[in-house]
Amino acid sequence: QVQLVESGGGSVQAGGSLRLSCAASGSIYGRRCMGWFRQAPGKEREAVAGIGSGGNTRYADSVKGRFTISQDIAKNTLYLEMNSLKSEDTAMYYCAASEWCTGGYPFGSKSWGQGTQVTVSS
Repeated sequence: QVQLVESGGGSVQAGGSLRLSCAASGSIYGRRCMGWFRQAPGKEREAVAGIGSGGNTRYADSVKGRFTISQDIAKNTLYLEMNSLKSEDTAMYYCAASEWCTGGYPFGSKSWGQGTQVTVSS
């Protein structure tokens, strides 16, 4: 089972930036799609960004142009660069991995990280 550990969350003022990291360990075989999800209080978990094995990316409309997903294969690490942060970006952010991408996001059975909190003040 793939183990995912997120880091890099914190508190930032609106307009600021944060870089989230997701370190993967254990078996990554078949985990060809990775991505970031977020969940705000009282809201359902939503896909934010996804990246396939070929480096193809997908972003939610709400973050498009502001967030960038990337991966360092050598370090087995996934990143989410978040710029121009807004108060509505406040949420717990989760790293996820799955065998397949659907619509550019991890699909089906997923491995999840524990989450890292992002709080954006206005």
